[in-house]
Amino acid sequence: MLSKRWFHLGVCLTVAMAGGAMMSGCTSGPRYGTDKTAFQQLTDDLGDSVSLTGNDPKNKGVRYAPRPSLVLPSDTAKESLVEPQKSIASKDNPEWVESPEDTRARLVKDADDNSDKSSFRSPLASSAIEGGRRTTEAQTKAYREARAIQKGANLDQRRYISDPPTEYRQVGDPAKLDDVGEPELKKQKKRKKEAAIAGSDKQWWNLLQ
Repeated sequence: MLSKRWFHLGVCLTVAMAGGAMMSGCTSGPRYGTDKTAFQQLTDDLGDSVSLTGNDPKNKGVRYAPRPSLVLPSDTAKESLVEPQKSIASKDNPEWVESPEDTRARLVKDADDNSDKSSFRSPLASSAIEGGRRTTEAQTKAYREARAIQKGANLDQRRYISDPPTEYRQVGDPAKLDDVGEPELKKQKKRKKEAAIAGSDKQWWNLLQ
């Protein structure tokens, strides 16, 4: 009998110590940035789930003041108020950018309205590009302009903003423009002669002969 009592007492102590260790582990566990441990949070959640009354609202006891009414201007102030500006982002604005579709529709309508006038020429028919290629008139004009620039025409005018001022193109002595310098063939012969003399015993004054 005595041995059974000691056995039961040992089992109870073991269970109590194991339960205490488990409780201490749960109460001293990590809080994960909250004010409660995982076991305490689990206990609260289980208690809230079986509770019939539910949690109290967080704003319990807070007294809210009534919202004041809108402050409207007086009758005299209404007369002095500036009217709001009308929106200019509309098609009624004359400066509204016309889309390519609207532009083409307008030109087609103008061409239909003036189809009986022989002097009317639609911009759609006078395009410089026909089937992806320039017309003969446009090619001739571009060729003549390129030839004029190649020959030095319009040097007294600035064609591009990157061109230097016309004052920088003026020459003090116009005769220098006609001086093309020593011909390259003559320079080549002179270099060959100097190279031949450098490899011989002749002196430099023989170049003058």
